[in-house]
Amino acid sequence: MEKKEARKFAKEQKVLRKAERESKYHRATKWQMGLYPISGFAHNAFMFLMGIVSYYAAGIVGLGTVIASLIITGSRILDGITDPLIGLIIDKTRGKYGKVRPAILVAYVLMSSSTLLLFFTNHLVPDGFKMIYFIILYAIFIFGYTFSQVGLQIGNNIITNDPEQRPVFGMLTMIYTMIFYTIATIYLSMYLTGKYGGFSQIGLFQEMTIFTVILAGVAYGLGILAIASKDRIENFGAGKNTIPLKLKDLWPILKGNRPLQMYIVAATTDKLSMQIAGNQIVNVMLFGIVIGNYAMMGVIQGIGMIPNILVLIFGMRYAMKFGSKKGYVGATWACLISFGLLFLLLWLGDPTQIRLDNMGFMTIAFLLLYLVGGAVRYVASGLSMPMLMDVIDYNTYQTERYAPGVISSVYSFIDKAVSSLQQTFVGLMLAFIGFKTAFPDVNTSYSESIFWMTMFMSIGVMMFAWIASLIAMKYYELDKNRMAEITEEIETRRNAVPNGKSNDDTISVNL
Repeated sequence: MEKKEARKFAKEQKVLRKAERESKYHRATKWQMGLYPISGFAHNAFMFLMGIVSYYAAGIVGLGTVIASLIITGSRILDGITDPLIGLIIDKTRGKYGKVRPAILVAYVLMSSSTLLLFFTNHLVPDGFKMIYFIILYAIFIFGYTFSQVGLQIGNNIITNDPEQRPVFGMLTMIYTMIFYTIATIYLSMYLTGKYGGFSQIGLFQEMTIFTVILAGVAYGLGILAIASKDRIENFGAGKNTIPLKLKDLWPILKGNRPLQMYIVAATTDKLSMQIAGNQIVNVMLFGIVIGNYAMMGVIQGIGMIPNILVLIFGMRYAMKFGSKKGYVGATWACLISFGLLFLLLWLGDPTQIRLDNMGFMTIAFLLLYLVGGAVRYVASGLSMPMLMDVIDYNTYQTERYAPGVISSVYSFIDKAVSSLQQTFVGLMLAFIGFKTAFPDVNTSYSESIFWMTMFMSIGVMMFAWIASLIAMKYYELDKNRMAEITEEIETRRNAVPNGKSNDDTISVNL
């Protein structure tokens, strides 16, 4: 009887607690929480497709490895310069369709049209125009990528301001990301490369492009459906009380926001290192040359999905209880330890013994460390999104200005300037060990220089980045208690009447 009463009391307390949180915060419904992160499928699909563009540019179009890498870097840096302007335009947008939905639609049109033209026509144009044609289409794609990145991040901010729900969005985003990359990796490594015999056939790129455009259209459509009821002015920062943003406010936002500065250091170094480690060429070197079985990569992705999700759920529940900052720091330490041990295993052991049909020490140890490392890396990446949402709220608290687009694009600008070095870095590193006209592929012979370059790019760069992140987090103040104070203050301002007058009518784009 006492147990029954205790369960009843606990249930009542849970209902009361939920009602209290709904009165304090504007929260997302369960279906919105489950559906909106699916839009990340589209963003990731286009980025996965462009992860193999260097093979197309160097091998099919004939631009060469270093030239192709430099063009990709230059296009991203050029676009990064325009990111704050795009963010400001989105922040100034307050039409009846909100901010997020128009940004997502523009993103899809730009990215789908540019990739279709790129992979279906670039190799057909006259030799003298192939390079400029590639540059133009790649730049259009990056503009679309910016609209997608900024739009989706704004949606993450406005769909809920509950500190307990935001890590859930991070968790679902990363679970969906795992599912996508598992499917995409299997599709590429086991189906497409088998069907076309590697990356030398144009059909591989064209089939991958069609798959991407269709998948992205469905995923963006579901995201638009989920965000529709939230994409309104009353959910933008402090609502109608928010002071309009002007171009001159961009520098003070970055200069006076220490959490944003520390977040940028941690997030950009992490992303650059993971882009280098996740580069398809580096994956080919690790699995196809050092281990000697590229198809195993797709199998391991499939095997790892369930344990990755379980670790991610545990990590996000920890973050919900102790805050995003503490969860991020813990996951970063776990990454350092697991990948450090993985390096020692590959260095001191024999990677060629790693086979799913040979479950000896090397295979079991590799699977354990690779899967655990990948899982905690997903936890750290998943907490990056709610931390950026906290930074946006901190700016509203500090300046009275709601600037999710500008803050996202300021981060995006620095992120692109740094992460754009990824392909150039890979290209230069490989040219340094002799790959100047073509990238290593599954048919390239093993050598000591390839082994050490693979270890450096697949593990070493991430180790340096995680150390930088831990240093940055020492100066990042937005822990759980601090965010509770900030959110409550913003809600107080949202509900206050600002001198009997609203700023809602000041909505023009005043550059």
